[in-house]
Amino acid sequence: MQGHYDHIFKILLIGDAGVGKSSILLRFTDDAFEEHLASTIGVDFKVKTVHMRGKTLKLTIWDTAGQERFRTLTSSYYRGCHGIILVFDVNDRPSFEHLRTWLDEFELYATSAAAAKLLVGNKVDLDAREVTVEEAQAFARQQATMYIETSAKTRSGILQAFDEIVQKVLDTPELLADAGGRATALPQQLDSDDGGGCGMC
Repeated sequence: MQGHYDHIFKILLIGDAGVGKSSILLRFTDDAFEEHLASTIGVDFKVKTVHMRGKTLKLTIWDTAGQERFRTLTSSYYRGCHGIILVFDVNDRPSFEHLRTWLDEFELYATSAAAAKLLVGNKVDLDAREVTVEEAQAFARQQATMYIETSAKTRSGILQAFDEIVQKVLDTPELLADAGGRATALPQQLDSDDGGGCGMC
């Protein structure tokens, strides 16, 4: 493995198709935004190295397709994850109403009940809100997690969201014990430079 990392964290972005998971990932890893980003086919990932609390952390961030036909493909990627960012579109009420289904799926396949969770309401730059801040915050409280609103287009909240999920993993001893210096559940390609993706892994 190239370079030295104190920990390797596997972070998942989950939620309905079209809520902006790929755009959030692209903005965080490459500080870029594409207005018409193609739908993810299966699972994609990117790698980003961050420094926090005096440690060097390798984040492998997995962008899962929201389409139903890819569910069987993506289920295996829940295993061994340290955190999930649950994304909905604040302008699309069904994507908010489907959050419980995504959480049920995560709880079914995840190998650690201690995995950190974060709720993200995306696309706040649009003026067509269908889900109020209060509704989202109430749902987040039910899940004992934080709620952050983001816009991949304007960068708003993106860094805060990833900072929050990484901090939560760092604060969970059970997760750290599984993330110490070994590339568990990572394909060989992940030893490439930051920002690599695999398209159809």
